[in-house]
Amino acid sequence: MTEYRVTEYLVIDLGSERWKCERCGADLGPARANYKEGCLVAERDPTEIHPPRVEGPYTFAPDPQWCRLLEFYCPGCLALVEVEYLPPGHPITHDIEIDIDALKASADTRARGGQA
Repeated sequence: MTEYRVTEYLVIDLGSERWKCERCGADLGPARANYKEGCLVAERDPTEIHPPRVEGPYTFAPDPQWCRLLEFYCPGCLALVEVEYLPPGHPITHDIEIDIDALKASADTRARGGQA
């Protein structure tokens, strides 16, 4: 089978049905699951990235009591794969779900010289 690039740093290996880092080839888990579960995760104070712009109660900076910043890194090469802002306690999002069976069928059709 073949690999399909999904984002700048994510590919799906159709033969093994695994997410992989496009940069270093590190395995990020099953392609039918959330790739973020295979990443290293760093939680940062959002004010590190967005410092207060003015004094007072409304500073134009995210309030860490209401917002957390999660960074997802490849465990092999430490490439930053994704960033998301979530309320504290919210589970990580499952932002990419691909129909693996349809992608395999399309790849098979193309391999046989047909259109998909």
